[in-house]
Amino acid sequence: MGRLLTVKALLPGLLPVLLLLWPPPQAGARCPEFCSCSPDGALRCPDAGPGFTRLSLTYLPVKVIPSQAFRGLSDVLIIEISQSDSLERMEANAFDSLLNLSEILIQNTKNLVYIGPGAFTNLPRLKYLSICNTGIQKLPDVTKIFSAEFNFILEICDNLHITTIPGNAFQGMNNESATLKLYGNGFEEIQSHAFNGTTLISLDLKENKNLRKMHNDALRGATGPNVLDISSTKLEALPSYGLESIQVLIATSSYSLKKLPPREKFVNLLEATLTYPSHCCAFINLPTKDQNVSLFIFENFSKQCESTARKPNNESFYSAIFAESELSIWDYDYGFCSPKILRCAPEPDAFNPCEDIMGYDFLRVLIWLINLLAIMGNFTVLFVLLTSHYKMTVPRFLMCNLSFADFCMGLYLLLIASVDSKTKGQYHNHAIDWQTGSGCRAAGFFTVFASELSVYTLTVITLERWHTITYAMQLDRKLQLRHAVLIMLGGWLFSTIFAVLPLVGISNYMKVSICLPMDIETTLSQAYILIILVINVAAFIIICACYIKIYFAVQNPELVAANKDTKIAKKMAILIFTDFTCMAPISFFAISAAFKVPLITVTNSKILLVLFYPVNSCANPFLYAIFTKAFRRDFFLLLSKFGYCKNRAELYRMENFSGYTSNCKNGSTGANKAPQNTMKLSTFKCQYTTVLKETCSKGC
Repeated sequence: MGRLLTVKALLPGLLPVLLLLWPPPQAGARCPEFCSCSPDGALRCPDAGPGFTRLSLTYLPVKVIPSQAFRGLSDVLIIEISQSDSLERMEANAFDSLLNLSEILIQNTKNLVYIGPGAFTNLPRLKYLSICNTGIQKLPDVTKIFSAEFNFILEICDNLHITTIPGNAFQGMNNESATLKLYGNGFEEIQSHAFNGTTLISLDLKENKNLRKMHNDALRGATGPNVLDISSTKLEALPSYGLESIQVLIATSSYSLKKLPPREKFVNLLEATLTYPSHCCAFINLPTKDQNVSLFIFENFSKQCESTARKPNNESFYSAIFAESELSIWDYDYGFCSPKILRCAPEPDAFNPCEDIMGYDFLRVLIWLINLLAIMGNFTVLFVLLTSHYKMTVPRFLMCNLSFADFCMGLYLLLIASVDSKTKGQYHNHAIDWQTGSGCRAAGFFTVFASELSVYTLTVITLERWHTITYAMQLDRKLQLRHAVLIMLGGWLFSTIFAVLPLVGISNYMKVSICLPMDIETTLSQAYILIILVINVAAFIIICACYIKIYFAVQNPELVAANKDTKIAKKMAILIFTDFTCMAPISFFAISAAFKVPLITVTNSKILLVLFYPVNSCANPFLYAIFTKAFRRDFFLLLSKFGYCKNRAELYRMENFSGYTSNCKNGSTGANKAPQNTMKLSTFKCQYTTVLKETCSKGC
């Protein structure tokens, strides 16, 4: 008794909680007029009365629409089922033999998880079937509809749990043409022969964001489609079979579709709206197959077409060929004389013209010669210097860094040349993979790192030679190897940072096919390009100034014979000319482009890339190493270790030994006789001459 009183006392307080937890009835849920809702949760609408053409079923309180649920609704044209959260199943033959039914709409029934096979059977006048925003997990069976209507429309949309379109999914749906609107679903795969037995006007697969695979034979057995829309999908390839009928192709925001089938497959294509501009290059000058019968009849009268096209009344042309009675029964399109032009968007822009990576054949040959020369020359210098038994001096160390930088430039050119050879004539199909892939990013990193490290090292070499000459008598101010190592560490850090910045969003390497950082859309990217160019111009000015000072120092008659002035000046001019040839044209056009006033196209910039950009990388190993006596000595001494050129190597050994003994004798005998001032001048002259030989003996 006490417990009962306790429960009664608590009941008023628990009642609001129970009301909150109890699921409220669906708003407006009631059994529709003309229908009965049985206790087992099934709906039946046997008769709606004469003249009743539209049955709208919303907020249904039932769970099942059973077989033959709408038997007797012979006059109904439209059945709409929507906003019914209670509905879970539709049994087989739910819509059976409704001979006048033209539209079925099943929408916004999220708990509808099952539509039985044959739910739609024998509906000869059905024009429109829409199944949208439900919870079904399999594509509904529509193979028994047998509609006889022209342009039957099937709309299946926003059903996120349907993952597959199986084979023969639409066979028997209708006997005439059809439009399939299959958008916004959870499709992941379209299987072989999925559209077999259909005549498709339009196939809409847009916004199926998980759709990755469309079987190569998905369209086999189908006629059409004339319009194909695969926008906002993850399709990586289109089927190669069944594309002949497509007149309109829409593939916007299809970023995974980086390669299209051969353009010969699109024989009737008239309009294409794609994701990438490079894909439009495939359709340039693509002939279209005109299926207009009248054009076939009059193709022999093309000249007359051209002449009559300018006349205000084209009927005179036809009346000259056919009798008036014949013309009256024919419905002609008098505009057939106009050529059909394929329209494609987005069009290729100035940064990505419709051409291969190397736009000209002569560039394709030159880039191979130049990159092989740069790679072999710099590799030889690196190998000889690093294997030499002589002490690693500051000039040698700097030369190793320069050779490595120029070797990287050769690798960049090799990578560009290889991709160009692989994609020749088909670059539009490889452009996206290349420019957005790791290969282009690696090439871009190589070229920026190599060019900046090369310029930095050239500047350091020039400054080091100028410093050595200027302070030749002050041995305590001589640049030591440890100092050079620290300086070059700074150069490596500087070059690496500038090469990495485009990889993290400050400009980028994917703007153009040659993988240079040419993106200047943002202020930060524009500043990045300008900083690099200003640094390069400043380095060139420093190099020129240093060599001019060295030249005037060489003209000192007390140190070097006057008859050598011209020879030294010529060699310095070569050094400055190679630097100028490399830096000036690129800097000039790049600065103009950075200010968004481009003076040269990407096509012509490739000439600069091949003919001027790598000049230093090819010339440096020869000007700074291979043409010097010291390098030739090291080279022949290295060959002698492998049994080659032993006599030549022995001559270099004897020359070095005789030079060393001569210096020792001169130093020991002259130390007591020569005045101190003369000794200092002699020492200065010796060091000065040694540096000048390193600087200027490029052709010895």
